[in-house]
Amino acid sequence: MNRRTLFRALGFAAVGAGLAVAGCASQDAPPEPVGNAPTASEYRLGAGDALRVIVFGEDQLSGEFRLDAAGRVAMPLIGEVAAKNKTTRDVEKEIAKRLEAGYVKDAKVSVEVLNFRPFFILGEVRNPGQYAYVNGMTALSAIAMAGGYTYRAKEDYILISRGNDPKKQVYKAPITTPVLPDDVVRIPERYF
Repeated sequence: MNRRTLFRALGFAAVGAGLAVAGCASQDAPPEPVGNAPTASEYRLGAGDALRVIVFGEDQLSGEFRLDAAGRVAMPLIGEVAAKNKTTRDVEKEIAKRLEAGYVKDAKVSVEVLNFRPFFILGEVRNPGQYAYVNGMTALSAIAMAGGYTYRAKEDYILISRGNDPKKQVYKAPITTPVLPDDVVRIPERYF
């Protein structure tokens, strides 16, 4: 092989390596802003959540209910109660207020979440898909639920899109970041 062919081959190799590195950079996302991740104590209800509602002393008004696609709960006597983007405490207060308006004197209401909406995990995990949310979950425990990393996984960070973010912005976050229902977690692929 002559010099000219050698330099041409080295030039193509350099361009190829540059494109590969540029491809790696395209996976980067901005870091998740501090305080952006909601906590479990601030959990906001959404379509698909299952609730247990207890009206003390009124067994016929108590029961298990699921939020419909519009985020409402259909309750006996008082009809539909809007629950989407509200906490369980907010829903307790609303149900009590509506029951006290002609049905129950001094209503004592308790609302708890029975089943949360699922979260989703994609990318370099053994079993990507939809999984049931568990209270206190982090990205690392979500990865474990999905069967662990594949051999190609980049293990030092995740990409996450928050379920409560209307823009569905993707952020780069550490593996210790909290995961909540409706979040989409993506494990990126490493190149080398």
